[in-house]
Amino acid sequence: MYSKESIAIQQTIQNYFNGIFNGDTMLLLKVFHPNCLLIGDINGQPYFKDVNQYLMGVKERKSPSELSEPFRMEILSIEVLGNNAVAKLHVPMLGFNYYDFLSLSKINSEWVIVNKLFTNVN
Repeated sequence: MYSKESIAIQQTIQNYFNGIFNGDTMLLLKVFHPNCLLIGDINGQPYFKDVNQYLMGVKERKSPSELSEPFRMEILSIEVLGNNAVAKLHVPMLGFNYYDFLSLSKINSEWVIVNKLFTNVN
């Protein structure tokens, strides 16, 4: 049985998946905290952006949906402690095999992503 908090976190993550899959930056604006940082590596190259830089990149690229890719994103795990949570996700898209670690916080009664760490695994 899922808790109310776990269901709310899953909904935030599903909105994140739908936002990146469809290139919906308005939906992504709702799931990311305005001060969120996105840090990772893509094929060994460092990646460090704030949420506005990230959203600009999403806006300027063709979405997986536009490219007729299958939706294969999934939640691997979620851990919740109080008003904080960590989620591990598998996000295969655009020819990459991404794994994300999202930090989420409950702010003003809403779960939002406050940090994203990611990597592409060959």
